[in-house]
Amino acid sequence: MASEEAECISNLFKPIYLKEVAELRQYVPNLQSRPNPLDHNPYFDTRQLQQQQQGFYLTESDVLLRQIGNDLSPSPRFAYHRAGPRKNIYFDPSIVRVAIVTCGGLCPGLNTVIRELVVGLWQLYGVRHIFGITAGYRGFYSSVPLPLNPKLVHHWHNVGGTLLQTSRGGFDLHNIVDAIQTHAFNQVYIIGGDGTMRGAVKIFDEIKHRKLEVAVVGIPKTVDNDVGIIDRSFGFQTAVEMAQEAISAAHVEAESAVNGIGLVKLMGRSTGHIALHATLSSRDVDCCLIPEIDFFLEGKGGLLEFLGQRLKENGHAVLVVAEGAGQDIIPRTDSQKDERDESGNPVFLDVGVWLKSELNKWWKREHPNELFTVKYIDPTYMIRAVHANATDNLYCTLLAHSAIHGVMAGYTGFVAGPINGNYAYIPLEDVARANNPVDTQDHKWSWVRSVTNQPDFVRR
Repeated sequence: MASEEAECISNLFKPIYLKEVAELRQYVPNLQSRPNPLDHNPYFDTRQLQQQQQGFYLTESDVLLRQIGNDLSPSPRFAYHRAGPRKNIYFDPSIVRVAIVTCGGLCPGLNTVIRELVVGLWQLYGVRHIFGITAGYRGFYSSVPLPLNPKLVHHWHNVGGTLLQTSRGGFDLHNIVDAIQTHAFNQVYIIGGDGTMRGAVKIFDEIKHRKLEVAVVGIPKTVDNDVGIIDRSFGFQTAVEMAQEAISAAHVEAESAVNGIGLVKLMGRSTGHIALHATLSSRDVDCCLIPEIDFFLEGKGGLLEFLGQRLKENGHAVLVVAEGAGQDIIPRTDSQKDERDESGNPVFLDVGVWLKSELNKWWKREHPNELFTVKYIDPTYMIRAVHANATDNLYCTLLAHSAIHGVMAGYTGFVAGPINGNYAYIPLEDVARANNPVDTQDHKWSWVRSVTNQPDFVRR
């Protein structure tokens, strides 16, 4: 027992491994540094702060731990460089040419990130050559870059969607990097989800292979919150807030009917974070179905038995389902099994439409002469299209500024994002590989089940 306790205590002092971020000077010879122009910015009193030893500029020794708690397990611990301005930069702002691109689906906050990148580069570092790439990755080689400036983007944070336009697919590595060279871009800001980040890794690798003086940074965007390592992705809190309106409407519809069920489908292909947080926030949900949990309809402990009991007790029920839930039990044809979208993802069938049909069949079979209604609400495109709320707007600003400071300091091939509430620089490849499923062994899922009193859907 004493030896076991000693081993556990020794794990408190296990080594911490720093996740290094690539730097341009590692493969671009004779890259010269210069003082940070923030020294002469009237809004940043950098010299006085340095004299007071408050450390306005960050150094290589400023790091953040990925795990701030310690479970005494022998697993390794990792740290990341802290995001923020450095004393020296490796770009001459007068010759910097910036490309900003948005890829994939819409998400609240896209226009805010674009706006804050433009305004931050312009006002903090004096960059004047900033361009938007329209229509996603394909826009690099198929359209003329759009010049951007603070006056043009001034109101963009109040508008949903992306005013640069976006698309899925269109990733042609050599055409993209050729276009980056042709337009003499030396800073590329890529905003997108996990698929976009995987593309960004390939762009970074090709740029490094060609030894180009071009920095690449990813800003992770996914309304589903399925990007790993970082605390959350921008737009997520806005999505949860908007989901409340759909759930409230479904609750009103269900409560106003005889044996009424309000069915709400929320975003979440591979993870159920929106459904989970919306359920906890609402308190009107009777059952929450997410991709991480299998469920079944018929039999003891199944969904239909549970909903039947709820209708008997309360006269109504509200069911929230993430779009990726139940995909393995929805019947599909052979052609549907092989169908892929432009990003290469499997095309999901509409679980909401399927559930509504199955619920109606069940009630007609079991209670043929009783009133029953299912009101199905799919707010997906309403949620994606709104502008970011106040919390996400602030978050987008901090993401954009963190990315700018890192690129100007000569880092490349990284993602800027929050870890335990502080902002860090994370290797792009790590984020592209990571995912963020709902941990169904965690207390949050237990909270969901305690709120809904739903079964665990385990066949016994």
